[in-house]
Amino acid sequence: MSDSTANTRPLLVVLLASAALVTLVVHLSVVPQQYPEDVFTTGLALVFGWLTYTLAFYAVGRIGSQPDELPSMRFADVGIALFLVSVLLAAALDGFGFTPGVILEAYVLPALGIYVGLALFGWSIGRRTEAINEIVR
Repeated sequence: MSDSTANTRPLLVVLLASAALVTLVVHLSVVPQQYPEDVFTTGLALVFGWLTYTLAFYAVGRIGSQPDELPSMRFADVGIALFLVSVLLAAALDGFGFTPGVILEAYVLPALGIYVGLALFGWSIGRRTEAINEIVR
């Protein structure tokens, strides 16, 4: 491990911890207080929570990888596809009248797909970034 890699590891750990903390605060505090009274604010909080969740997995991908070569972006593609299909499935459920207020259990599968997709995307981008930084060094 080079000297510059040793200097960035603590910063990545701080990024991981802060992104995880913000994600938890948003998902456990802000969203339940706003839902379903203010759908716009809830949507903004979810998008912000998704962004910090993805950022946390980006940091995990950076911290946990020691790539010898440039990794494939296949996992990022799968993550984006899973995220988009899950959002569309949730929108279709809502469009057919199965709102979360009526049947919350129907949204478990789309929610899992959204979070797994975001985790795959963030982790893959983190691995790729770490490999590019190693190549540049």
